[in-house]
Amino acid sequence: MTVLKRYCLFICGIFFMALGIALIIQSFLGTSPISSVPYILSFRYPITLGGFTFIVNMLFIIGQIFILRRQFQYIQFLQIPMTLIFSCFIDLAMLLFSLIQPENYLFKLLLLFIGCALLGLGVTLQVIGNVVMMSGEGLVNAIAMQWKFNFGYTKIAFDVSLVIIALTLSLIYFGEIHGIREGTVISAFLVGSMVRVYLPRLSYPDEHGNLIFCLPFFKKRLNVK
Repeated sequence: MTVLKRYCLFICGIFFMALGIALIIQSFLGTSPISSVPYILSFRYPITLGGFTFIVNMLFIIGQIFILRRQFQYIQFLQIPMTLIFSCFIDLAMLLFSLIQPENYLFKLLLLFIGCALLGLGVTLQVIGNVVMMSGEGLVNAIAMQWKFNFGYTKIAFDVSLVIIALTLSLIYFGEIHGIREGTVISAFLVGSMVRVYLPRLSYPDEHGNLIFCLPFFKKRLNVK
């Protein structure tokens, strides 16, 4: 794929991620781990969820620079405009879904699963696009590289840490838990599983091992696995 196509695919991934996060939130069963801290802060202060998403992700980038120092690659500064776009998409998605007020628990679960599916699709498109890491994954990668940790286990520890911070802030600000429910746990496990389902169906490796985006119908026509 050309560089332009990869960037377009990556931005599409960001858009689907934002839709997924907004739907998970509108299910009122919790929020995804990566958006848990901005979500709690948006309850307390007059800044939108997208605004706090940008602020928190800037802290993630600063963390990467502090940890990696000279090993921090300049191309990773592209995380800043990508995070800005992502933050704007989140506010747009929250606005689009603001009228959804589910009362039935089964409907809430349906919204949660659709949100996880969209979030998983967004992550998959980012992986295939392979342009730059989002700042959360970038910080996880920096920690794993610096201290020789397994990326998968570090990601789990990172997500758990974010949820714990969100829980602590919620208790400090409100004296009770906001935004962290069963949907947070479900999304933490389900999104990764959906990425594993999407990835082989929406891409195939070229002769250099780079992933090429391809819809299932065209994969059959091209006779690729």
